[in-house]
Amino acid sequence: MVAPTLRDVAQLAGVHPATASRALNPQTRPLVNTDTARKVLRAAESIGYQPNPIARSLKTARTSTVGLVIPDLTNPLFPPIVRGIENVLAEVGYSAWIVNTDHDPAREERQVESLRSRQVEGLIIATARRTHPLLVRLHHQGVRMVLVNRRVDELDLPAVTADDDAGVAMAVSHLAALGHTRIAHLAGPMDTSTGVARARAFRHAIRDHGLPDDPALIVEAGYWSETEGAIALRTLLERDTRFTAIVAGNDLIALGCYDVFAELGIRCPGDISVVGFNDMPFLDKMNPPLTTVRIPQYEIGGEAARLLLDTIDDPERHARSVLLPPSLVIRASTTAAG
Repeated sequence: MVAPTLRDVAQLAGVHPATASRALNPQTRPLVNTDTARKVLRAAESIGYQPNPIARSLKTARTSTVGLVIPDLTNPLFPPIVRGIENVLAEVGYSAWIVNTDHDPAREERQVESLRSRQVEGLIIATARRTHPLLVRLHHQGVRMVLVNRRVDELDLPAVTADDDAGVAMAVSHLAALGHTRIAHLAGPMDTSTGVARARAFRHAIRDHGLPDDPALIVEAGYWSETEGAIALRTLLERDTRFTAIVAGNDLIALGCYDVFAELGIRCPGDISVVGFNDMPFLDKMNPPLTTVRIPQYEIGGEAARLLLDTIDDPERHARSVLLPPSLVIRASTTAAG
C-alpha cells in the first residue's frame, strides 16, 4: 500500500499543497485560517498521513529537535526537569533527543557529537562543570545552548537554576531555630557550580546566625551520589568534631548519611538532624522522611526549553538567565537539638 502524500491531503481538503504544509506544521499553523487548518488536519487524519520531518528539515534547514544532555539518568532529580522540557517543546512541535553522559567527559563529547549529527537546533545541558572546554568550543562554533541547574565560569550562557543561596539559608535557619549550633555541610563536588554555590551559601548563612564557621565541619563529596555522601559523612565522623545537624549538598548525599546512620546505630533525628536539597521523589517514604529544600524541577525544565526556543528564534538575543525560588519542606529528619 502506497503511503498517502501531502498532495493527497491537499486534494482532499481542497487547498494548495503549500497551505496544507503550513497547516500541518505547528510552527506555521497560525498563518493559516483556523477553519482551513482544521479541514487539513481532518483530511490528514482520515487518510493516515504522517508528515516527514526529515524531508521538511531538508527544505527548511530546521529539524524541530533539540538535544538534552543529562549527567545521570538514574538521578531522580532529572525526570521532572525532562518532563518540563518535553511538554514546552511539544507545544510548538519540537521534540528532544536525550543522552546520558555518566559524568564522563569523553562520553559527553561523543554524545554531543551524536546529537549534532542529527542536526538538532540547540542543546539543553545539565552536565556543565565549572571549567568546561567542550562548551567553550561549542559556543565558539555558534551552537545554541541553555544550561539547566548549572552554570560555567568561562561563558555567559542562558541558564535556569534554583536560588541556591535562598535554599541553603532556609535550611540553616530551620536548624538554627531548632537550637542547633554545630551544623555541618556535606558539600557537592567543587568542580560544579552548584557545589560551589551551595557551600558558599552555607558559610554565609552560618555567619549570619552567629554560628561557628568551622572548616572541620565541611566535607566535599566526590560526586552527587548516595555512595559519596556516605564516604563524606564517614570522613566527617573520623574528624571527631562535634556536630548535631547536617545540611547536605543534595538529597542523594543526604541518603548516603542514612546508610551510615544504619551502619553505626546513629539515630536520626535524635542524634543528628539532616536536611537535603532538591526534594526528589519518594523522600516522604524514607525512614525518617527527609526534610529538604524543594526546587521547582518541572518549572526549571520548562523555562530552559523556553530560553532555548527564544535563542533559536533570535540567535542575536542577549543571553539571559532565570533564577527560580525554592521552598523548605519540613519532615521528620530534623528535630530540636538535644
